[in-house]
Formats: sequence, C-alpha cells, structure tokens
Amino acid sequence: MDQNEITEILNRPLSQELLARDLTRLAYVAEDGTPRNIPIAFTWNGAEIVMCTSTNAPKLRSLRANPMVALTIDTEVHPPKILLIRGRAELDLVEGIPDEYLQMNGSYQMTPEQRAEWEAEVRSLYDGMVRIVVTPTWAKLIDFETTLPSAVEELVRQREERARA
Repeated sequence: MDQNEITEILNRPLSQELLARDLTRLAYVAEDGTPRNIPIAFTWNGAEIVMCTSTNAPKLRSLRANPMVALTIDTEVHPPKILLIRGRAELDLVEGIPDEYLQMNGSYQMTPEQRAEWEAEVRSLYDGMVRIVVTPTWAKLIDFETTLPSAVEELVRQREERARA
C-alpha cells in the first residue's frame, strides 16, 4: 500500500474520529512465537500512533525481536466502525513521563483534583518510559456501509455475479 492511499484513509472523517479515541488494541508476536493482543492507550500525532509503557514491560522484548505490529481501533456499537493499521514499532526510551502519555490519558473523566492526584502518582512511579511509535504502512477503514471486510466484499461480489448469471 502506498503512502498516498494510507494518508487518504487516515484523513477520512471517520478515521479521524477513531484516531481521537482513547484505546487501541496492539497485536504483536511474543518471544515464544504466540500472538498477543492488548488494549493500550494511544495518541495520534498526525503521522504516527504513539503508545507509552513502562521500561520493564514484557512486550518490549517481543517488539525488539519482531517490531511488526497491527492495531485495531473500533467502536462498541452496531454496526461497528473499525480502523485497522499495520506498521513497524520503533521504541524510544524517554527519561521521565512522555508528554504523549499525559495527553492520551487526558480524556478519561477526572475532576481537576483527580487529575492532579493521578499525575502526581504517575510521576512518582515512573523514572522513565518507552514510547512505542508506529508509522502506518497499511490501513483499512471498515464502516459496514461504504466499506466492508475483504472477505465480505468478496462474498458480495460473488452474489452479484450469481445474480447476473
């Protein structure tokens, strides 16, 4: 998939809504060769998905060994709206708390007092974090109105061919 196609998909209004959500599911291959799929907070900076994790997170060893990842950002209503992204995870060790970590957790409903307590707790817990940065190399938006999963698209095409025959 070329960069222009990826950009066009990610710039669609629905994609932008999904990219403004709190959580994505990060899929990667663990060191033992088995798949993992974890919910993780993220932020979109216009070019990259940025996630942050503790420096001792087990997923970091796996991502160093195999940086290829897949992300799913979706809704919980019917029909679901789904943004699928693939890319390569780049790991960036940061002293202190990355600004993105504070931003990505900013949409949870907290009073100003709760927010101050949460931030103080975070700052006391982490000496540093790792930014997991994914630049999309592939993207697909599924809304079940104008776009469908590829297997369903194939079934629709086959049904249309049978109807014409």
